[in-house]
Amino acid sequence: MNIKLSPIISAKELQAIYQNDNLVIVDASGGPKARENYSTKHLDRALFADTNKDLANVKPNAAEGGRHPLPTADQFSQALGRLGITPGSHVVVYDDMGGANAAARLWWMLRAIGHSKVQVLDGGLLAAEKAGLVTSSKMEIPGKVAPYPVVEWKLPQADMQEVEKVAKAKDHIVIDVRDAKRYAGLTEPIDLIAGHIPGAINVPFSDNLTGDGLFKSPQALKDKYQAVFGNTPADQVIVHCGSGVTACHLLLAADYAGLDIPKLYVGSWSEWSRNNKEMVTADTAGH
Repeated sequence: MNIKLSPIISAKELQAIYQNDNLVIVDASGGPKARENYSTKHLDRALFADTNKDLANVKPNAAEGGRHPLPTADQFSQALGRLGITPGSHVVVYDDMGGANAAARLWWMLRAIGHSKVQVLDGGLLAAEKAGLVTSSKMEIPGKVAPYPVVEWKLPQADMQEVEKVAKAKDHIVIDVRDAKRYAGLTEPIDLIAGHIPGAINVPFSDNLTGDGLFKSPQALKDKYQAVFGNTPADQVIVHCGSGVTACHLLLAADYAGLDIPKLYVGSWSEWSRNNKEMVTADTAGH
């Protein structure tokens, strides 16, 4: 019987398999100082995945696919090869934001190409340090491997046209996982316009975590998302954020809860808000 691997691994569980030959640990922390932070401190053996270069195909204009469009199959294939990841690798990915930086995005991308042996470290770097895992500042060199054979993205996605078509439909749910103030249009630290897609509901990704930054139990997440989804099937649920990164946190939580993985709208608000689409802003919300 084939037992499905949990998408979440605890620091203690990681410690128990640390010396396995097929283990590849990836630091997917993001932000402007990500590489600098990595070179200061990362888990021993962890390789650095650059959100912009390895996990996205950033275009000159974010109107074309948002701030973090998916790379092509060939680009991702080359990136995985650089990280020493093969179809036989057991990949454990972490970041410095409980999976919300880019760990969940890399998890989704690997699952989307059919790689099932991938897990996100619960609580990220902080939890690992608390559990006594060794950190390092040395530059890790991955083993030389061939580019990973990537053919296509297999997990469900929605594009801007589909979102526009179904966002207000009663038989579909469009979920915005950004924090409530960004959704309400009260603040926008990154994109040009503050607000949300008309018809989208707000389910902040941060609610997937406990106060100490660990994922809530699978049962708690199942109860939460069954209440959100109701009877709507996963292929009629579309999840987005600012640029298709933190949206993956909800997809990860749904999988951890034993539910089907909804569709990802990669372009998200960063694409939508740059394409003259209808928007709900703080000025229009009351009208």
